[in-house]
Amino acid sequence: MVQPVNDSLYAQALAPFLAETERLRPPDCELIDAHTHLGLDEDGRSLALPQLLSLLDAAGARRACVFPLHDPERRPGYRVPNDRVLEWSRESDGRLVPFCRLDPSEDPVGETERCLAAGARGIKLHPRAQDFVFDGGEMDGVFRLAESERVPILIHAGRGLPPLAEGLVDLALRHPGAVVILAHGAICDQGILTSALAEHPGVLYDISCFFPLDVIELFARVPPERIVFASDPPYGAPATTLYLALRVARQARLSDATTRALLGGTMAALLDGDGLPAASAPLRGASITLSGRLARVYGYASLVGPALFSGIADQAVAMLEMAVAACRDPDPGEDEEALQTIGAALAAAGKLMVEEGGARPAIDLVYRSIVRAATEVPDPA
Repeated sequence: MVQPVNDSLYAQALAPFLAETERLRPPDCELIDAHTHLGLDEDGRSLALPQLLSLLDAAGARRACVFPLHDPERRPGYRVPNDRVLEWSRESDGRLVPFCRLDPSEDPVGETERCLAAGARGIKLHPRAQDFVFDGGEMDGVFRLAESERVPILIHAGRGLPPLAEGLVDLALRHPGAVVILAHGAICDQGILTSALAEHPGVLYDISCFFPLDVIELFARVPPERIVFASDPPYGAPATTLYLALRVARQARLSDATTRALLGGTMAALLDGDGLPAASAPLRGASITLSGRLARVYGYASLVGPALFSGIADQAVAMLEMAVAACRDPDPGEDEEALQTIGAALAAAGKLMVEEGGARPAIDLVYRSIVRAATEVPDPA
């Protein structure tokens, strides 16, 4: 018999992570999520306006950029889902900033013009879902329009893509006035894109990533002023990604002012028409030091989420058990507090996974645990 989710178990395991979030978060910080969705996706995921606003509230986020999912009613040209997002944004009391989603095969310039006239303030492109690459001149019209209207283009650059760097780099360099946000840390081609676009003045990278090491490496390659907070609901959650952002920012020794820019200041300047801040050099070195004990925990725990998302529950349980076992170290050394916090969270996740409605809180605890294992926050000076 499936048991209902144990909220008190989740809350108890979550408490140390929430306390650390408050400790690491700089004062007077405006949080803006650059990557959220509303509506229905063909994969069965969905998110309604009250749910998204609740997720933003849980993280203390003031605003968010929002666009449609891969909606079953997307044809022609995402017109219906775009109109829904525009309407929901009008109902959000200014908290949601609507972007229009485009299909390059269905009059993308015309749909962009229509949506911008109706209040959209950005563009979303998803090469995997719409099955296209940037290997021709088809998207030049959209980029020219984005340049002239001064609206950003957010591009899915995460999993499930063929290499897209070559065409995308050429396109972006042809349009130096366009602001391009590469989603998911540009993990599909992170090394190539961050190198080839290093001199482009308007390329940003959002941190809606599952694996913390992708974000840690991003901080070694990209100026902090070109990295923006994002969580990708309904697939991620702002409060969870906030923990990642703060741990990695502190590991890179970002100042409070630069951390504020990462969490919302850069996006606020962009959305409010003030332009992007000047870029500095990346602040983290090319390597990190990770304790062997925590590396073992990270290795096992990082496999739990992908196994769950793939429907391989037995594998998820096995990896979770190995991660919990790795936390039971009679000689923890300096990692004692981390191993205790992570071990309690992963043990709770194991119990939640078998409860009705427990998958989401279980994954949340696993994600926070791998973030804690993969990052080292220096003591305050």
